[in-house]
Amino acid sequence: MNRSFLSSYFRQMTPAGRTGLAILGGLIFLALAAPLICPHSHQTISGPALIPPGQGHLMGTDELGVDLWAQICHGARISLVIGLGTALTAGLGGGLAGILAGYAGGRVDTVLMRLVDIILVLPDLPVMIVLAAFFGPSLTTIVLVLSCFSWVHTARIVRSRILILKQRQYIRAAALCGAGPWYLIRRHFLPEIFPLAAVSMIRLTGRAIVAEAGLSFLGLGDPTSRSWGMILHHATSFPGIYYTRFWLWWLVFPWLVLTLMVVSLALVGRDMEAITDPRLGKGGTS
Repeated sequence: MNRSFLSSYFRQMTPAGRTGLAILGGLIFLALAAPLICPHSHQTISGPALIPPGQGHLMGTDELGVDLWAQICHGARISLVIGLGTALTAGLGGGLAGILAGYAGGRVDTVLMRLVDIILVLPDLPVMIVLAAFFGPSLTTIVLVLSCFSWVHTARIVRSRILILKQRQYIRAAALCGAGPWYLIRRHFLPEIFPLAAVSMIRLTGRAIVAEAGLSFLGLGDPTSRSWGMILHHATSFPGIYYTRFWLWWLVFPWLVLTLMVVSLALVGRDMEAITDPRLGKGGTS
């Protein structure tokens, strides 16, 4: 992301976008500083089971007596790794596919766009559940499965932008003067499509975090991890959770941080889209 785009983005941020950025920054800080700000381990028993917030445990404990605050802070790491890993994998793959389809055209464009159409009409959640169950629970599997259904959106956005850029006079003049495909992509296409790809990757991050939480909630996540989805899975698997007061901290806190993460990404992504989309003009300043 170039410096001019960053400065333009910060100047045109809305109050909602700044709020989302602050929340996102706080959650990233929790993930990075988890070993320093958590007095208890997120994997071993540190107190009595199912005690409420307080008594040395900021968010209480689960059924084993493991501190929930530590689990949530370390779970932020897992959510960010999966979200960013999926966004980078799908964003780079979709961006390359979109550039190739838009620039090459012809049969290459037809084949790639038909593949995109097929993936778009597939019911992604049932297929992701089947693939996650087939390949086994692991963070790498989840990232790859989520990426398989996420790259198509970036590919379509990038392709449409490349088709517009190809018709501009300076691009055609550069090509007539002997500029090769790699030169055009590096000097002209990438600076134009990067802001759009960045917006798409932010949206992919939120989508991947929710999808991972959903798979983990269904028991298809990595059982050795303490992701937010796995915390919810263990909580809802506890007998009579809704007939006790345990849900007040065991369910509410992981649900709250998951919601904050997704909402903050949505607010930041909305501002970036308003700035980068020429049809909205200065909509991000309203």
